[in-house]
Amino acid sequence: MTGGLLGLLSALVVVAAVAVALRGRGRVRPGSRRGLPAEVRALLDPDAEVTLVQVTTRFCAGCRRSRQVLGALVERTGGLRLAELDVTERPALAADLGVLGTPTTIAYDRRGAELLRVTGVPDAEELSGALTGRARPSDG
Repeated sequence: MTGGLLGLLSALVVVAAVAVALRGRGRVRPGSRRGLPAEVRALLDPDAEVTLVQVTTRFCAGCRRSRQVLGALVERTGGLRLAELDVTERPALAADLGVLGTPTTIAYDRRGAELLRVTGVPDAEELSGALTGRARPSDG
């Protein structure tokens, strides 16, 4: 009986830990003041008010869904562009960016300042709201 109870309690602790870890995924967070690596600077669109850089890896489970969400947001928002950065073979670049998991989306202004970041699949409405004032809705 005691072994079964301990097993159940252990399972509950694991489930609680996973729930806490997943709760923060997909949330918009303020940008950092890290330096901008040249590989990322090259992805920025100088004509866009904001470039969303989706950091991916070859084996990323949520990257496809994230790409769909971000693509739809870019289509309906003027001044917003999307670029993808695969760091599968470049773990040092991921570390320089402070990326611990993929997908991670980092929003940069045209000067290369990080505005915000989202770890996990972004919520389009939350991300759009966070970007309000930096990019404008399309007229069409």
